[in-house]
Amino acid sequence: MTRRASRWVPVGLMALAAIPVLAGTARLVEILGGPELIPTDARFAASPASVVVHVAAAIGYALLGAFQFSAGIRRRHPGWHRRAGRVLVALGLGVALSALWMTLAFPRKEGTGELLYVFRLLFASGMAGSIILGLDAIRRRDIARHRAWMTRAYALALGAGTQAFTVGFGEALFGSGVVRTDLMMGAGWAINLAVAEWIIRRPSARLTRDTRSCRRTRTRTALAGSR
Repeated sequence: MTRRASRWVPVGLMALAAIPVLAGTARLVEILGGPELIPTDARFAASPASVVVHVAAAIGYALLGAFQFSAGIRRRHPGWHRRAGRVLVALGLGVALSALWMTLAFPRKEGTGELLYVFRLLFASGMAGSIILGLDAIRRRDIARHRAWMTRAYALALGAGTQAFTVGFGEALFGSGVVRTDLMMGAGWAINLAVAEWIIRRPSARLTRDTRSCRRTRTRTALAGSR
């Protein structure tokens, strides 16, 4: 990817996040006593705290996280990248754990079934696990593995953005139904993960990792020879 093209990566990611960010903001406004901007959901009335945590963390994670994928920002402002990364770990875990909380505590949404319930448990756990593995990797100075796990975590977090398209186009093409809806929702996470894996494993990424590995090997050899 060229430097010019990489500048548009945060813009594209924020565009994908726009629908869930706007919907989440509207939900927060409603919960905090404002006007009803989107259809209300009675499931949240008894315990709105988890919704507030989930939505607020998801908005911050989606918008701030988009800039972590800018090679120019990482290169010119490494200190900002590290500080933002610490905030994003907290936000990301807030998103994943509150998603698990809501899935286990709230009644299932009308029109969805067991399959979506399993998907939510699986992908929320996967997001939390990816963040923890990414954090462990950077502590061991394994930058390539850190980026890979954080990319997977962010891809799962943006599942709601892709679901707006998979559900919208899916219902237009195949109609509605509990199983169909569950599969369309699951497709949003699956598509994002597939794109993330392609980015992680693409030839240019592997070449970069191999080049860095060779540099580390040469450095160690040179240090060993100077002793």
